[in-house]
Amino acid sequence: MLQAAADGGDPLVVIVSFDFKAKALKTVGVGELVAEMEAGRFCWVDVDVANVDAARKMLTDLALCSAEIVEDSLTRDPATQIARYDDYIHLVLSGCRLVDGPTGHKFDLERVDAIMGEMFLLTLHRGQPVFLEAVRKAYRADFLRFAQSPSFLLYELWDHLIDNYLNVHKAFEERVEAVQRSLTGDVDESVFGVASELGSDLLHLRKIVLPARAVLTDLSTRKSPFVSEATQPFLGNMVGTCERVLQDVLVDRDILSGALNNYMTMVSHQTGKVMNRLTVVSVIFLPLTFLCGIWGMNFEVMPELHWEYGYLVFWGAVLGIGGGLAWLMRKSRLL
Repeated sequence: MLQAAADGGDPLVVIVSFDFKAKALKTVGVGELVAEMEAGRFCWVDVDVANVDAARKMLTDLALCSAEIVEDSLTRDPATQIARYDDYIHLVLSGCRLVDGPTGHKFDLERVDAIMGEMFLLTLHRGQPVFLEAVRKAYRADFLRFAQSPSFLLYELWDHLIDNYLNVHKAFEERVEAVQRSLTGDVDESVFGVASELGSDLLHLRKIVLPARAVLTDLSTRKSPFVSEATQPFLGNMVGTCERVLQDVLVDRDILSGALNNYMTMVSHQTGKVMNRLTVVSVIFLPLTFLCGIWGMNFEVMPELHWEYGYLVFWGAVLGIGGGLAWLMRKSRLL
């Protein structure tokens, strides 16, 4: 193992040599890499590119892939994709790391470049991606029990990447349920901002899984000297898992939209009831206002002005008209 260290004290490079016939694996140094591959042993070269200058020099010395791929891994944003070359295939994998935000779990993208050749797998990454850590914990046991070819490492990468997507989606499902609960009873207006942000996060997750499905489909259906035919059916099964995640994300967005629509329908219903009561009051008091307007005029000659019982007549008209309108509206179920 190389003694140079990247930021954070982690090894800059770790090389594991696999002997599939003897079912043995060991960690080797950079100086032993060429000899191990010439001896017919497959090597996984894992490089942390957090220290850009040291990583660039290291990868130039290893000369396992072109300089363009190195620069791409050091400078570009995560975007799952595949590129085929004569001596290797280049995969860009986008993993997700859950982070706590003010409105719940969100995620940051973690890029891992995987260059698969006949005798090596080169992985490039910054820091310690979540799904790659899971691969490191599981690959030894899986190698001893199941591995028949170097493609098992490709399977390990995709298997834990898909698990990573499932875990992120599960966290988002919990956020959707929390928003649903928040839309019952006394509703805080901040929930609408949370719901909007959650909808954007779900859409972002879908945009991450879609290209992963396309790359998996390519790997599982297109023949390649670097991917064994025995591994392709297992990669094909993961395409179905990606499809399920994509469908579940759409369902969650529909549930979120439905919860908001139901709440707005309830608010509209309550508003309609209030407006109905105001309309009833307005209908009753409109003719009474008319009477007040007529008898409130300041003309000198008004026959009713000097009636002895004019005041009583006015209240009789008020009570009669108001009561009659109230009775009609109750009979029509408007009151």
